Amino acid sequence: MIRVYTSSVIDAPADQVWGKVRDFNGLPQWTPFVAESRIEGNLPSDRIGCIRHFQLRSGGTIREQLLSLSDYEYTCVYSILESPMGVENYVATLKLTPVTDGNRTFAEWSAEFDCPREREKELAESIGQGVFQAAFDSLKSLVAGR
Repeated sequence: MIRVYTSSVIDAPADQVWGKVRDFNGLPQWTPFVAESRIEGNLPSDRIGCIRHFQLRSGGTIREQLLSLSDYEYTCVYSILESPMGVENYVATLKLTPVTDGNRTFAEWSAEFDCPREREKELAESIGQGVFQAAFDSLKSLVAGR
């Protein structure tokens, strides 16, 4: 099992950032790589166990299940059910922490998963930079425009 970890500081209050990322179906609004998303079975996007089915701009499809959502801790945990990435047992956590100095947000996104040993480095880079950091960069631009 490998672990990918990415962190960033966002120049906006944690409440404001959480308002963007809390919606489990909202990836198209704050990430550069998701074209469209829907929650299967028309369930609420904050119901534990709901499944988001989204289309990547590159053409792939991913299904993820919401495992945990805490407005108190600004935390979302989810697993990948299906994806073209070739990962198994994938569980990710997105966590925000208020930075009181300057009213900013410390954002952390981590994932643990299994994959073939020869793909570990490639997938760690792709997920860490191509997904997590790209999403943080997009989020920074979005909240800066307020």
